[in-house]
Amino acid sequence: MNQILAVLTLWPVLVFLISLFIPQRSEKIISRFSFFVVAAHFICIILWTGYWSLNGFPDVNVKEWTIFHGTHLHFYIDFLFDKVTAVYSFVGGFLTFLILIYSRVYMHKEEGYKRFFSTILFFYAGYNLAVFAGNLETLFIGWEILGLTSFLLVAFYRNRYLPVKNAYKVFSIYRIGDVGIILAMWANHHLWHDNITFIKLKNDLLLQQHMDDHMFLGLFISFMILVAAAAKSAQFPFSTWLPRAMEGPTPSSAIFYGSLSVHMGLLLLLRTIPLWEHLLFSKILLVIMGVITALFGTAVSRVQSSVKSQIAYASLAQIGLMFVELALGWEVLALIHFVGNAFLRTYQLLVSPSAVSYLIREQFYHFEPAIKIKKSLLGERFNNTFYLWSLREFYMDELLDRFIWSPFKKLGNLLRFINIKNILYITLPAYILAVLIRLNQYQIPEFIQNVLPEAMAVIGLLLVLRAYAGRRNVFVVWSLLFMHHFWVLLAISFNERLSFSEISFYLSGVLVSGVVGYLTLYYLKKREPGMDLDSFQGHIFEYPKMSMLFLIASMGLAGFPITPTFVGEDILFAHIDYDQIFLAFYLSLSFIMSGIALIRMYSRVFLGPHVKKHHETGLKSG
Repeated sequence: MNQILAVLTLWPVLVFLISLFIPQRSEKIISRFSFFVVAAHFICIILWTGYWSLNGFPDVNVKEWTIFHGTHLHFYIDFLFDKVTAVYSFVGGFLTFLILIYSRVYMHKEEGYKRFFSTILFFYAGYNLAVFAGNLETLFIGWEILGLTSFLLVAFYRNRYLPVKNAYKVFSIYRIGDVGIILAMWANHHLWHDNITFIKLKNDLLLQQHMDDHMFLGLFISFMILVAAAAKSAQFPFSTWLPRAMEGPTPSSAIFYGSLSVHMGLLLLLRTIPLWEHLLFSKILLVIMGVITALFGTAVSRVQSSVKSQIAYASLAQIGLMFVELALGWEVLALIHFVGNAFLRTYQLLVSPSAVSYLIREQFYHFEPAIKIKKSLLGERFNNTFYLWSLREFYMDELLDRFIWSPFKKLGNLLRFINIKNILYITLPAYILAVLIRLNQYQIPEFIQNVLPEAMAVIGLLLVLRAYAGRRNVFVVWSLLFMHHFWVLLAISFNERLSFSEISFYLSGVLVSGVVGYLTLYYLKKREPGMDLDSFQGHIFEYPKMSMLFLIASMGLAGFPITPTFVGEDILFAHIDYDQIFLAFYLSLSFIMSGIALIRMYSRVFLGPHVKKHHETGLKSG
């Protein structure tokens, strides 16, 4: 029984890897392979669910592989099958199966036909890892894969300006949610002193004992989970990214933002119910968030001129109601609501191109003058104001930019004096001095020792923010993102001694990715001397293999699953004490902003309209 569960989870991963070796021009082979393997996986899920139900609906938990086992951290892959898994896996398998059938014809003769199907299979692998996950670490692996595939599919038309720009925006909001997951995992480690599984959370006696002893830690974990769920499911105040994600092909919009990916925040809340259901503050916050999102989504959807945007806002409004249902303890109702919303939005998005044509034709042949609307009790001025606010999406994009992204850019711009020479003359000597201080740490007064870990972490964060704001020299940006990892490592070493195996595990991913990325940029710079980050370059058109190599290097440096850097970040967080919340926040923020800066760098160098005007260029719209 346990082996079957592991096979069901890892099957999509193997399928994705096989799809990479299918010839690019063989549309029939690509589509039929994708169609049949997903169909077979879906049939197996149905058979497994039937067998599971005949055995009395037991919670099946499988601890599969240990990735790292150290003094402070036991990182292992864990799988769980329960009623939540059954519902999500059924919906995911069935809708992916339908989307692949639809895409076989819809994507015919598209330049990125194979790329589209491979990305969908990669998404399906990440989705199953998240759905079948038995602990937060395994769920986070699938969570990160969903974030990367979202970026790739929104930017599917990669020679156009707007899809690439919106893909970067979507990825940035996703990374905000990642802060919540990372800090929740760190706090969970100190609450349980173990890699806690979801099935252990169902032990009420054990949970109450730990929560009573660490009430503040429990509140912190629940708040971080709510932040992560809100960002992933486009809840207030992160709602405006969802319609921007509709720039990709219609099938990917349907499977990602109509049905599956947008409901991942709900899955996280369902998995962690025991951590927040007894905290009144968390439930009130969840209700407020859900109600505001439902009202916001309803108002904005009614003034949208794009059909896909209307569907997007209608979907997030329904998810807001699901959040309210969960807060009220109606778990089964929330699952039923999820199934209905997923199927309805998928259908609406798939027929939206035909619906638009039909409505235009109807309007042309059967035009009727608008019926005079009765005056509202609230007055015409109020109606007009509310209409304009809804049309501008209540200025949520401007508020996020003003209070989140602009401060980061301003901090980064203050460090513009760091150029390629100053990295050698200022940053490197500063790091050597910090290492000397670390070696003589015990000769320093204790009150200074206590602030050194935070000080080193802040320096690493400032280097990342400088890279985030960088617009010129690509080597400066890459070098700063590479060096930031060494400052992070030094910050933890001030806090607690790291073993040689832990340092080696972490740096193995950083060093390989850093060198590969630098060599890729050096190769490209020799052939494209004008390369910078001030605008989109579009070099993927002439250097597709270099683009793929640089993306892999960027993911390795950003700590993408399950690279050594990804596990290494968990190792470092295990060495942060529970009372060092600022240190945990600085490190998590630096990792998140590093990932955003790397994706920004990849987008600017390889995606968007090509700088050489003799190539075909997508029009810049909006």
